[in-house]
Amino acid sequence: MTAAFTFPGQGSQTVGMGKALAEAFPAAQAVFDEIDAALGERLTAIIWDGPAETLQLTENAQPALMAVSLATLRVLETEAGFSVGRDATFVAGHSLGEYSALAAAGSLSISDGARLLRTRGLAMQKAVPVGAGAMAALLGLDYETAIAVADEAAQGQVCQAANDNGGGQVVVSGDKAAVDRAVEIAKAKGAKRAMLLPVSAPFHCRLMQPAADAMAQALAGVTIKPPAAPLVSNVLASALTDPDEIRRRLIEQVTGTVRWRESVSYMASHGVTRFFEIGAGKVLSGLVKRIADGAVGISVGGPNDIAAAKAALASARSA
Repeated sequence: MTAAFTFPGQGSQTVGMGKALAEAFPAAQAVFDEIDAALGERLTAIIWDGPAETLQLTENAQPALMAVSLATLRVLETEAGFSVGRDATFVAGHSLGEYSALAAAGSLSISDGARLLRTRGLAMQKAVPVGAGAMAALLGLDYETAIAVADEAAQGQVCQAANDNGGGQVVVSGDKAAVDRAVEIAKAKGAKRAMLLPVSAPFHCRLMQPAADAMAQALAGVTIKPPAAPLVSNVLASALTDPDEIRRRLIEQVTGTVRWRESVSYMASHGVTRFFEIGAGKVLSGLVKRIADGAVGISVGGPNDIAAAKAALASARSA
C-alpha cells in the first residue's frame, strides 16, 4: 500500500464538525454515542452546538476531535471499504491525534481513548497557571534555526520547540517571558512572521511534566494492543508496534516535541504517497504538500468527501 491515515490535533476544532456526517450515516452517530457514554455527558452537544469557547477548552477539544476522526473513519469503513489493517502502511496523529490514530488501529478502545484525552486535557490545563506560559509560531525559519532561537531566548527559563510542523513552521513553548524573547529574536534572525498563539497553556515543553505524570498513571490502567498498522510516533518520527513502547512514548509526548515534519518524511521514505487526513480541518493535508515532494494530502471530514476518498484509496491500492 502507498497510503497513510493521519489524524488532526488541537486547533482544527470548529462548532458543528461531524454533525452532517452523523445525520447522514448511522455508523458515525454510533461513535458519537459511544464517546458520550464513555464520558458520562453529552460532549456531542458541545461539538455541534457550542459555544465555541466551551469547545475550545482543552478538556473538550481533545476528545471532541478524536470523536470526529473516529466517526469519519467508521463511515469510510462502512461506505468506502477502508480497512486500517489492509490499506494503511502507517497511522499517525498530530499530538492528541496520536490517540485517534491508536483507536483507529484498534490499539486503544474508543471509550478508553476518549477518557484518556479528557484526562490529558484537564492535566495539561492544570500543569501551569494561566498566563505563566505561552506558545509562539515562528514562520520562515528552518528547525535548526528555531532551536537556536529557543536556546537563546531561554535565559534560565523554559523555551523549547513544541511542534516541528514542516514548511518552515516551528512552534516554541515555555515560560511567557522566554517565549516573548523568542518572538523578538526570531524576527531579528529573519523569520517571515513570529507571533504568540491564542492557547491556554504551554504544551509540549518541560513545564508540562505534571501532566506527563498524570498520563503515566492514567495509561497504566489501560489496555494497549498492537496496532493494526504501525504507529509513527510523534516523539520518535519512526514506527512503533509494541504496546509497552507505545505507552512510554505517549507519556514522553506530553513534554516532547511533535516531530511532524520528520514523521511525514519517514512515511514518504517508506513509499507513502497518499496521506488521508481523517477528521476535522485540512491542516495536515496542507503540510504534507510542503514536506514530501509529490505526496498528496486528502482531507476527509464530511459526507461530500467520502466518494472522493474511496476513489483515492482505489488509486493507492493499485499503485
